Amino acid sequence: MIDLLELNKVYKMDNLELLNKLPSNYINLIYCDILYNTGRKFKDYNDNLGTPMQAIEWYRPRIEEMYRVLKDTGSIYLHMDYRLVHYMKVLMDEIFGFDCFRNEIIWSYKRWCGKSEIKLQSMHDNILFYSKGKNKINHLYEEIENPKLYQNRKNKNGDVIRNEDGSVKYFPQYERQIDDVWCIDILNPRAKERTGYNNQKPKSLLERIIKASSNKDEIVLDLFCGSGTTMVVAKELGRKFIGCDISERAIEISEKRLMEVDGKVEGNVSECVS
Repeated sequence: MIDLLELNKVYKMDNLELLNKLPSNYINLIYCDILYNTGRKFKDYNDNLGTPMQAIEWYRPRIEEMYRVLKDTGSIYLHMDYRLVHYMKVLMDEIFGFDCFRNEIIWSYKRWCGKSEIKLQSMHDNILFYSKGKNKINHLYEEIENPKLYQNRKNKNGDVIRNEDGSVKYFPQYERQIDDVWCIDILNPRAKERTGYNNQKPKSLLERIIKASSNKDEIVLDLFCGSGTTMVVAKELGRKFIGCDISERAIEISEKRLMEVDGKVEGNVSECVS
C-alpha cells in the first residue's frame, strides 16, 4: 500500500484505483486527455473501449469518483473529440449537474490531412469544462499582433472618454480576453518539447487551463497523464500535482521531463500492485 496523499508524484496504476484512494473534496483542478475511443491501437496505448455505450459505462465510475475527489470550488476539463463529446456531456450533466456546465472549449489547430470524399476535415478537439459548485475563473488575455479592433474607454467617473468635439474617442485594442475557441497549433515534429509519445498535447494548451482554473500551491490531477505535460506545466507554474497512467513508457517519459524542470522532484514514480 502506498500513501497517495504524497503530492508531486506520478503513479503507475489504473486511474479508478487511484481515485478510490484519494480523499473527498481534495483536488482543485482535474484535466484529462481521455481515451477518444478511436478504435485504434497506438504505439503507446490502446484506444478502444468498444461501442460508445460501452465507453460511457467504462467512464461512469471514473467520472463519479472525479466528482467526489474534486473540491466544492474545483473545476474539471475533459479533453476528447467528436466521437464521444455528446455522450460525455450527457454523462457529465447527470453527475455534475446541468447548471455546473461552464464551456465546451473548441481547440482549433492546423495539421496536414488527406482529402475526404464524404465530409469536411476535422480540425478541432473538444474540451468539456465543468465545475463542482461555485468556481471562480482567472480570466486570461492574449496579444493581438495586428490590432484592427477598437474600443472606447471610461474615465474614473464611469463616463465614456470623448474627443474635444464631443465624439466618442476610440483606442486600439492590443489584447483580447480569451474565449472558448482556442487557436493553438499542435506540436510540429521538430518541437523541442516533443517526446515521441502519441498525441502529445502542447504545453501552451495546458498553461491556459491551469492558469485559468487554479492558483499557486493548489492541486492539479491528471488521470491519463501520458507524456506528463500536465504535471510539467503544473510544476513550472507553482502548483502541486498528482499524475496517473497505466503505461510504463508514459511514466518513464513523465519522470524524465519532471526531472528536467528546475528544482528537480526526487522519486516521482511510485507503483501500486493490486
